[in-house]
Amino acid sequence: MPTPVAAPKKATNITLSADVLSEAKALGINISQACDPFLRERVKREQERRWQADNAEFIAAYNAGVERDGLPLDAWRSF
Repeated sequence: MPTPVAAPKKATNITLSADVLSEAKALGINISQACDPFLRERVKREQERRWQADNAEFIAAYNAGVERDGLPLDAWRSF
C-alpha cells in the first residue's frame, strides 16, 4: 500500500532487536520505509476488527432478519 502523498511524516523513537537492526542497516534497508507500510496495514486491520466488534450485535440482527424474511428487495431482483 503506497503512502498517501499528503500524509506528513513525524519523527518517533522505537525499540528494535539489535541484531535485526544491525542486519537491516548492513543491507541498506530504510527502517522508516520498511516500518510504515507494515504499521499502516496493522492499523487498518485493528480498525476493521474494532468496527466488527462494535457492530456485531447489529450484524447478527440483520443476518437473522435476512435468514427469517429473505433479502429486503429480493422480489425485484433480476438475477
